[in-house]
Amino acid sequence: MTPQSTLIPAVSQRLNRFVQGQHSQAMELGSETELLLDAAAHAVEGGKRLRARFCATGWSAVVEGNGGPARELPSSLVDVAASLEIFHAAALVHDDIIDNSDTRRGRPAAHRALQETHGERGWVGDADQFGRSAAVLLGDLLLAWSDDLLEDGLDDVPVARAVRRQYAQMRRDVTIGQYLDVAEEAAHVTAPDDEHPERAIRIATFKSARYSVEQPLLIGASLAGASETQRDALSRFGLPVGLAFQLRDDVLGVFGDSVETGKPSGDDLREGKRTLLIAYTRQALPTGPRRAVDELLGDPSLDAGQIEALQNTIRSSGALNRVEADIARYAHEADRALSGAALGNTAVGELRDLARAAVTRTA
Repeated sequence: MTPQSTLIPAVSQRLNRFVQGQHSQAMELGSETELLLDAAAHAVEGGKRLRARFCATGWSAVVEGNGGPARELPSSLVDVAASLEIFHAAALVHDDIIDNSDTRRGRPAAHRALQETHGERGWVGDADQFGRSAAVLLGDLLLAWSDDLLEDGLDDVPVARAVRRQYAQMRRDVTIGQYLDVAEEAAHVTAPDDEHPERAIRIATFKSARYSVEQPLLIGASLAGASETQRDALSRFGLPVGLAFQLRDDVLGVFGDSVETGKPSGDDLREGKRTLLIAYTRQALPTGPRRAVDELLGDPSLDAGQIEALQNTIRSSGALNRVEADIARYAHEADRALSGAALGNTAVGELRDLARAAVTRTA
């Protein structure tokens, strides 16, 4: 049995035990605290466990590459992989507040669910403000939990310092990336149009590509005691896969089926996301149509007809084809990075499978 086949059950079980332990510690703090803990437990449920899977495969690639067996997952790896999933949950909670997203995975986003609970319990004050404030603190609590679980996994681990350093880099990257995403919605007007694609890639790199793929790989590799050569190969694989992953996410944010994505179709258009898809579209349009796109983009009240019109404009501009070509190019670049690397063959095969799944997904 390979690490990949046992990872998701192991991570899910570890998360359940951890959350139950947090509940037990807070039992005496009242029903209001229980509401926050229930929201936290809900936030870490489900998902693709993508970051945990890349972390575990980075670990097994190094272990196998160094001639060791990687059949069983050590508890330290399960803890570290699970901590990444909690970190991801925190990022999603904060992201939904920033983006004013109402849904996540087909259910109310955390701040909307907390807002609804405020009303259901008959509490006083502004329910919307309560939902947002409580969700900010929920995200902060999840960040603290991710640190707690990471430290559980690193107890008595010789390479703990290297893992912590990589984890800290991931946290800094995604925070800066989130800020750049927010800033770009306001700052894009001050940059020449020909710079917009580069700016969009910069956001994608820090907000998602590094934290979704490259950093989890390197965290797992650090836990296995990777050499610089092994880390370099995994980094050269992970960054382009992460970029392809984010560009696929951008395409789904505009053209995805809401039944599969769990979010309304065209939601990125309502949120005004300045993605590579939009940068390419604007580059291809003359002044009048470009101005029309700018006026519609970011309007939360866009109806189905306006969304369809924007989708047609993006397609006809050639932007969608350009992004699809970029996705294919990044995927090819990643595949080449693994050729001849000092990594285990079985794990390399799993890395390629994970990359294909990340790039071709429909949700």
